[in-house]
Amino acid sequence: MAVLHREKHVAGESPFETRWAWRGGAVAGFVAALVMGVAISLVQLETLRVAIAGLYGFEGSLLAGWAVHLVHGTLFGLLFAATLADPGLFRVSDWFWKTVFAGVVYGLVLAVFAAGTIMPIWLDAVGLSTQTIPNVTASLLAWHLIYGAVLGGTFYFLEGL
Repeated sequence: MAVLHREKHVAGESPFETRWAWRGGAVAGFVAALVMGVAISLVQLETLRVAIAGLYGFEGSLLAGWAVHLVHGTLFGLLFAATLADPGLFRVSDWFWKTVFAGVVYGLVLAVFAAGTIMPIWLDAVGLSTQTIPNVTASLLAWHLIYGAVLGGTFYFLEGL
């Protein structure tokens, strides 16, 4: 079994001298959002059409739902890259499995706080009825687990962009 490990950071390198891999984070976030969007489309298309598009007043538009979802996924990918650039975490991305695990944890945090708490509050503010707050379901956790795993796995290979 091959162990995916690359010494991306040289010995003696200060964590404060590392560069923020924003391009890799953006592309990994976009790819992860695309995969997650396909998973959502296969199970519950209305989530994209009503809830996600409704965040910006485009309730009912599947195209707007996809666009908003991809933009949010890309932005959250940037935030993931910025998080892993932290001096205490910058070596996590040297290991494939650690980067994937970090992505999974990140995805689940997004599920609970961003999609499960902030999104229902936002939807209430724009006049769309929502479920209870927090609104965390098994499908929401599964979708964000997929997002996080793909984000971490993709970021590992694209960090050097």
